[in-house]
Amino acid sequence: MRNMTNPIFTNENKARKHLEAIRWPDGPICPHCGTVDHASRIKGGRAGLWFCGDCRKQFSITVGTLFERSHVPLHKWLLANHLICASKKGVSAHQLHRMLGVTYKTAWFMAHRIREAMRDLKPGPIGGGNKVVEADETYVGGKAKNRKNRVPKKEAVFALVERDGQVRSFHVASVNAKTLRPILVKHASRKSYLMTDESAIYPKIGEEFAGHGSVNHSIEEYVRGGFWHTGTIDGYFSILKRGIAGVYHHVSEKHLRRYLGEFDFRYNERMALGIDDPERADKALKGIAGKRLTYRRAGVGANV
Repeated sequence: MRNMTNPIFTNENKARKHLEAIRWPDGPICPHCGTVDHASRIKGGRAGLWFCGDCRKQFSITVGTLFERSHVPLHKWLLANHLICASKKGVSAHQLHRMLGVTYKTAWFMAHRIREAMRDLKPGPIGGGNKVVEADETYVGGKAKNRKNRVPKKEAVFALVERDGQVRSFHVASVNAKTLRPILVKHASRKSYLMTDESAIYPKIGEEFAGHGSVNHSIEEYVRGGFWHTGTIDGYFSILKRGIAGVYHHVSEKHLRRYLGEFDFRYNERMALGIDDPERADKALKGIAGKRLTYRRAGVGANV
């Protein structure tokens, strides 16, 4: 069990060695040529610097990662990562700003880098034979209450959840068969039993799966026979909405996919699946490799 007093959150050398142990379990990997365990530490130079015996180039544990060229101490990166991974509904940039002793702008950008590390860019399909995948859509965004003029736009989110398994959520432009079917058939095995609400979108798509069942929420039918329900995906949406409304308060359209990636990651690496906070944080750190996110790109949007 890892807590806030762990030296990796206060000591730069401990933090660096921890990250090296996670990313290089079989020895240092040169980011320039890919050689494994054929590098030596450079003595007398900058701490954490390595020299590759093959390509003769220098590197450190952060080269080729989201942490590359960051002026924020590595131990603060690890603490921010731990806080976000251990908090079920997330941590706001203002909270990170206060706890880490960095500016709000820095905390905001750190949080987006960590969300990018959490995102699985090539997720495999969920479900399969004798498994149930629930599908549903919801809307997130500001409320019109106490707003005199502009009514804030709500964004559509479509999600798939395998019972006792993982989730895949997507920011979609509109909710119709044309936009939802490609997501369903790509990210859910057609050997699965599809479970939805009474929406007219799903019956035709459901014919492509092993089976399709639904419950009629319009007549307050939420569960039938213990098997027919969408309670699993409703539970995920509840966590998502409470996080956005209670922690982040506002999520812009261009960054929504990164926030969905954050909530998906924590759900997919949850305690119910046997993954505790330290293990979840270490898995997120593995996701920093091969990704770069500059300040300008962070402002471009989640499609980057």
